[in-house]
Amino acid sequence: MLEHEHAGHDHSQSHRHAHGILDPTITTTARGLRAIKWSFLILIVTALLQSIVVILSNSVALLADAIHNFGDAATAIPLGIAFLFARRSPSRRFTFGFGRVEDLAGLAVVLMIAASVIVAAYQAIQRLVHPQPVSHLGAIIGASIIGFIGNESVAIFRIRVGRQIGSAALVADGYHARTDGWTSLAVLVGAVGVRLGYPRADPIAGLVITVALVVVVWGSVKMVFSRMLDGVEPEVIDQVHAIAREVSGVTGVTDVRARWLGHRLRAEVNISVRPELTILAAHEVAKEVEHELQHHLRFLSGAIVHVDPATEAGESKHLRGPHAHDGLQTHSH
Repeated sequence: MLEHEHAGHDHSQSHRHAHGILDPTITTTARGLRAIKWSFLILIVTALLQSIVVILSNSVALLADAIHNFGDAATAIPLGIAFLFARRSPSRRFTFGFGRVEDLAGLAVVLMIAASVIVAAYQAIQRLVHPQPVSHLGAIIGASIIGFIGNESVAIFRIRVGRQIGSAALVADGYHARTDGWTSLAVLVGAVGVRLGYPRADPIAGLVITVALVVVVWGSVKMVFSRMLDGVEPEVIDQVHAIAREVSGVTGVTDVRARWLGHRLRAEVNISVRPELTILAAHEVAKEVEHELQHHLRFLSGAIVHVDPATEAGESKHLRGPHAHDGLQTHSH
């Protein structure tokens, strides 16, 4: 079986030959770091402004929202560490690099989201059971609007950059910021309700938002754990099949695998060629398959192309039936 592997390159740079072009992993990682730093700054400022209003108004609901925003800002720490690790070169021990650290960061983000849900539910129930008088309702409404604008700005920024660089952790963190924005709107609804004479309007709105938070948490859990378990979108596998089949000289595509390592994709594909081809000719076919994959898969960092003769295509053909050698018992592999 002939194998060909080539490290990935960015499609947008595939036909440019210039000095100083960064490796695509470093480029996307730098964009991720910028998104994290700006998000951290926006959320810290938002939370500090809300904290000032909390001291003035004694609003428990706004306190919970400020806690959410501080917690959301804190998620920048594991993500920042993950992106810094991703810039490190592979080593003899970590031969695939450090992209998996980003998946661990995604898990940390999910845990922080879950903690925010618990805090939101606890505060809402406490206010429902033990209503507390609040003052400065106008300031509370203004702070809730600031909280919503700050979180939604961060959400749009993180989700857009996360999707552009293929980072599940950054996308999950963006949805976390969006849920905190909804929580800020719940504070606004509660404050309006209190002003209209319904003191329990705030905790009721908080409970409704808590349910929405649970839904978002579940979606983030599925996305992050799928990456950690080497899950990949089925359409990616279909795309690899389709691309490889169209390459001249390929007679069949038998086995395809792919996995995410952080926000970069690695693929393995088994192709078959005419058995009369020379090793050099088969190698050229494999190179062309890898070349086409690089052009059509946005986040591909590397591909291994296994080449079999059409008469022995597929990994099942590599299995050995029962046999014995070197004094060992009869075995198969």
